[in-house]
Amino acid sequence: MPPTQNKLALHTWTLDTTPLAELLAIARSTGWDGVELRRLDFERAAAAGQSEGHVVELVRRSGLAVSAVGVGSGWMFSLGPDRAQLLDLFTRSCVSAAALGCSVAMSPVDKDHGDLRQAAASIREVGDIAAQHGVRLALEFNSQAAQFNSLDSVREVLAVAAHPACGLLLDTYHLQRSGRGGRGFSEVAPEEIVYVQYSDVPRHGLQPGYTLDRLPPGAGAVAFAEVFALLAEKGYAGALSYEAPNPAAWARDPAQVAREALVATRALLSAQVPTGA
Repeated sequence: MPPTQNKLALHTWTLDTTPLAELLAIARSTGWDGVELRRLDFERAAAAGQSEGHVVELVRRSGLAVSAVGVGSGWMFSLGPDRAQLLDLFTRSCVSAAALGCSVAMSPVDKDHGDLRQAAASIREVGDIAAQHGVRLALEFNSQAAQFNSLDSVREVLAVAAHPACGLLLDTYHLQRSGRGGRGFSEVAPEEIVYVQYSDVPRHGLQPGYTLDRLPPGAGAVAFAEVFALLAEKGYAGALSYEAPNPAAWARDPAQVAREALVATRALLSAQVPTGA
């Protein structure tokens, strides 16, 4: 895999305690190709009296690409006024993504258990919203969720929904913690993969339900050589987003955290040998 095939994005959760304007400057100065924005980034701006348009303009001025925009969670099983509010937030994230030239809206699955048919119907509904704004939904399973905690479970609900604007988000952290690390997603068809996030998993000391222990690639248990090789075999040419929330990292110099992760990522990618070479 040539190192430049996949653009590398810094997920804002990775530097959660760093204000967005400073984070954008760090991402640019340390060499990241882009950033991934969360719904929380817009909510924090609103709390400071800033509009969503202000956030969009701030990111535009940074010159960084946006690999994905988060839509928030809870829409799969919500009902009534809560659902209406969540769908409004979903729509606003899609609008912002389109304004930033970003083609991916990402969402984690709901953490609770619910009816599969309701979840599939919700996916179809938000898929229509995404399509109206020219983006695709990348749905991420959560290894610590009650129901959609595995690759198989999220593929099942996506298959039932069967919406062309919706597909998989593969996250190396959740793949590893669910027992599907390395080449564990080999049966996934290339067209199913919309987006990829990555970070490493500690080799020891994992706690059920706790996911703020993520590490830079190569520092833990994930077989990144196998992961990146398989993505290359499948022809995945989208962005790779480094999502590694960890209080230990938040306590350090954010520029150093960003720089070290980028160096580690590039080293692992450059070590890949193209098929047939």
